[in-house]
Amino acid sequence: MTFSRSLITAVLFVSLIGPVTAQDAGPVIVIAAAAKAMGADTLNSISYYGSAANFNFGQSNHPSGPWPRTNLDDYRRAIDFRQPASRATAVTFASPVQGGPAVQGAFQQNITAQTAGAQQLEIWITPWGFLKGAAANSATVRTQGAGPARQHVVTWIAPIKSPGGQPYRLVGYINAATNLVDRVETWVEHPIFGDLQVEVTYSSWRDNNGLKFPSVIVQRRGGWPTFEAQILHATANPANIQELLTPPPPAAGRAGGPGGGGPGGAAGFAPAGPTTTSEKLAEGVYRITGGYVALAVEFKDHIFIFEGGPQNEARALTILATAKSLMPNKPVKYAAISHHHADHTSGIGALVAEGTTIVMHESNKPYFDRALGAPRTLAPDAMAKSGKKPIIETVGDKRVFQDGTHTVELHHIKGLPHADSMLIAYLPKERIIAYADMFNMPAPNAPPPTEANIAHVVMVDNLERLKLDYDTVVSVHAPTPDRPIRKADIYATIPGRVAK
Repeated sequence: MTFSRSLITAVLFVSLIGPVTAQDAGPVIVIAAAAKAMGADTLNSISYYGSAANFNFGQSNHPSGPWPRTNLDDYRRAIDFRQPASRATAVTFASPVQGGPAVQGAFQQNITAQTAGAQQLEIWITPWGFLKGAAANSATVRTQGAGPARQHVVTWIAPIKSPGGQPYRLVGYINAATNLVDRVETWVEHPIFGDLQVEVTYSSWRDNNGLKFPSVIVQRRGGWPTFEAQILHATANPANIQELLTPPPPAAGRAGGPGGGGPGGAAGFAPAGPTTTSEKLAEGVYRITGGYVALAVEFKDHIFIFEGGPQNEARALTILATAKSLMPNKPVKYAAISHHHADHTSGIGALVAEGTTIVMHESNKPYFDRALGAPRTLAPDAMAKSGKKPIIETVGDKRVFQDGTHTVELHHIKGLPHADSMLIAYLPKERIIAYADMFNMPAPNAPPPTEANIAHVVMVDNLERLKLDYDTVVSVHAPTPDRPIRKADIYATIPGRVAK
């Protein structure tokens, strides 16, 4: 994307007439005035640094709470708008869920002209990138508000297509008094939230030899921050831009995600396994493997699945198909989700398309009502194509499903740091429990643990509180190597704990 000749002419015109007025607020004039005010009219590339934070999108402890924060030190980003390309690096400090000191790590985010469409938007939602994209893509403008709140709202369509073949739309809000970009928003595809709004605000502007840059950047997705930065300095057209954009060998870091340089948003897209298999645990009770594990139970006239929509649509469809092949001529009437985290619910649209009633903890319902109620035009999934609406039923502390043949109890696990809306499934006749994420079984040859994992202890405390009589344990995350898990195995991993 490059500035057009008309924009260059408009910059000269704006330099003669001064601030943009409501009467002359055409798109070329508005964009040119903002570019001149921000020092972007001669900007081809930029680098900036400061401190920042990424937030793990879709992984909050409570469904109505903020995404978990990971602090970023020595945050640095370089962008070349001509290629287009961007690279961001930082040192991460994340606190583990089970407690203890923050763990230091490193990451890098690299975006090139060949990078997938939604990632490229990270370049064009920057204030300078937004103006350049608007200049090159037939932007429109309208003016709203009055006095200090008056804004020029600039909209343009990016020549970048979503998986559904739709172009991405960007909307920027330019302060009419200062000609600085206050906010940019766009929409990207997401398996749970559909057409997900991405909103970035820019404030506390500073100046470096005519280049205006915001010292505070906040990006939000799903209503909560996914990236924050406090920018200390920015440089226009750095002479070493190509060096700044060139990543080290892959081993030096790991790929990032949204927010201009972090992992937030990656959750929910975990690949499913290459094959799907099943294991009969009892009459009419099956463990479905090959990715995140599901538990399928046969009732007289329908099927019940625990963890029916994990990972992605492909995995959820496979679980549904496998369950129906094991128990033919019966619909999947109910599918319970263990908790709201994106890697456990990114296939939830397949359940809606199936007409399955989705069962979840009551605190999750507002979250999924909002998410599943959004349009899904950028990447139409099975839900969008079916035209069906979600059917959601909830659980408080306990709910029982039974028909005289089988009984499935759903219980709420309380006090869990990982997710406070966690449900487990319990089959009293078969003495089976199924759970997700509270702990993973160590390898058979692992040394005995010297201290207990907090989440693990919370799980066992809850099972004892509920007085559940179980022997077989089904984990949504299969152990490595995959093998049966028994109650004794659970207690053996907690030092000093004896089964009751």
